[in-house]
Amino acid sequence: MITAPAGGVRHLYVHLPFCSSRCGYCDFVTAVGRRGEHGRYVRALLAELELERAVLDPELESVYLGGGTPTFTEPSALGALLAALPPSRELTVEANPETITPSLARLLREAGVTRVSLGAQSFRPRLLETLGRVASPDDVRCAVYRLRDAGFDNVSLDLIYGIPGQEPADLDRDLADGLALEPEHLSAYELEAKPGTRFAHAHGAELSRQAEAMERHFERVVDTLTDAGYRWYETASFCRAPTLAGGRDLRARHNLGYWLGRDYLGLGVGAVGTVAGRRVRNLPPLQAYVASLEAGERPPREVEELPDPVRLAERVMLGLRLDEPLSLREVEPALDRAELERLRDAGLVGGSGDALLLTRRGRFLGGGVTARLLAPTMSS
Repeated sequence: MITAPAGGVRHLYVHLPFCSSRCGYCDFVTAVGRRGEHGRYVRALLAELELERAVLDPELESVYLGGGTPTFTEPSALGALLAALPPSRELTVEANPETITPSLARLLREAGVTRVSLGAQSFRPRLLETLGRVASPDDVRCAVYRLRDAGFDNVSLDLIYGIPGQEPADLDRDLADGLALEPEHLSAYELEAKPGTRFAHAHGAELSRQAEAMERHFERVVDTLTDAGYRWYETASFCRAPTLAGGRDLRARHNLGYWLGRDYLGLGVGAVGTVAGRRVRNLPPLQAYVASLEAGERPPREVEELPDPVRLAERVMLGLRLDEPLSLREVEPALDRAELERLRDAGLVGGSGDALLLTRRGRFLGGGVTARLLAPTMSS
């Protein structure tokens, strides 16, 4: 059993592993097709929720359905899951554009979903083919229109840059096409060839050769989106500034929970949670996960203890992804003070008094600066 901290956990992640196909760059726990198993899997998820419900606060800050492709899940099973979730201020569902039909958009809205994150990735057909994506550019546009028709006023688009064969002009057009849909939130990720994936085998060498181009792509993304009035609030995440959003704070509450070091519970096969100083991961395979819960038992799990030095180091690494300062007093034991002063002198770290944050230049260098900040005992 997972032991809850005082006050309860206020962030919940739920993993729905099913997809119509597996993208070559994906290393998440997924299962292709298996429509006949969707209902059984959701029943197992709900059984796990009941086993762990005491961990959760009565009212959550966020619930996030990720995958896989949550919206590929058979609609009656997806509806049953959404109906059983505890109330939350933000309920996000990830979706692939080709799965968003008018009826599914209505299902999501009527079930209380407040935010949909669409995996667009690119609007260039040849780049989508390289990625192995099913959706066409028009599928992305239709998905946004259908979500708007259903009443959604918080839509996020995911884009990928650094795709093999992607020219700067391609990225400019992708950003322009994304902005034309007026999403409340945009995430732009550098393509990674995770070890063991088909993509790493086919394109790993090319991605390694274009490391310098990745930096230029990143700067292009930031300049374009901030010029369009979006707030660069996290390394890869942008939202409409409150002045363009009727005063609303459109940052992703769930992801903010990660970056701010909050505890969160993970449900589903392959899901990870961090609760009370321990990281818990539900192990694959899918069959073992379902069978355990059908027997009234918790699924096979891997538990990692997180001692204070590890938690502090993670707090620094995740917190400095944001555009708001960390408390220096909170993380000082994790820092190399001499290196901190050198990075300040180099214009990579800013803040005064108790505030610690990366400058604009430091944010472009990101993890490299953060790694230097950590005391040797923390980064080893």
